[in-house]
Amino acid sequence: MNPSIHPVFASGLVCPLDKNNVDTDQIIPKQFLTSVSRDGFAEALFYDWRYLADGSPNPDFVLNFPQYQGATILLSRANFGCGSSREHAPWALQQYGFQVIIAESFADIFYNNCANNGMLLIALSKGNIDSLFTRCNEGPQQWQIDLKNQEIRFGNNAALGFEIDPDIKQRLLSGLDFIGSSEQFAPQISDFEQSRKTSQPWLG
Repeated sequence: MNPSIHPVFASGLVCPLDKNNVDTDQIIPKQFLTSVSRDGFAEALFYDWRYLADGSPNPDFVLNFPQYQGATILLSRANFGCGSSREHAPWALQQYGFQVIIAESFADIFYNNCANNGMLLIALSKGNIDSLFTRCNEGPQQWQIDLKNQEIRFGNNAALGFEIDPDIKQRLLSGLDFIGSSEQFAPQISDFEQSRKTSQPWLG
């Protein structure tokens, strides 16, 4: 195994967002999409839920609860990331500090955008999601995400397994996006191009 690869992808506090169908317009509202820079989106995350009309923090929204400050793992419900295909959504989540999102299901484009930005999304059955929310209702949770062994570890030797696409798993473990993965094959691509020029020079 590559010595730079560590099996634990993330370890930290869990924030339970008990909502279905969290769409990208709630994750990062449209008024914050004017910038193509990847910076400065943390404060805009869940803006309409997180702040009151006067701009002060909404004390009833879970991200503002004192016990969840500094959370790195977000727990939610079904169809997380639905709506428009804005890449700003994973940027905002990541810049806030979330490394892992656990939910019953995810919108496909959102899932791929997150994976390409180095975030781990874990889909579990409704029964397992219910049990994780039950854990969170018992008090603040500190979980460890072992990506190599595909386990969520709760402490006291308790763990829950999860499935993940092998290609996405390897890219996350290696810290590579789609471009980085392709660049690993640069020697083979170069050899192919040289061979093609030799065998088919008329192609230029």
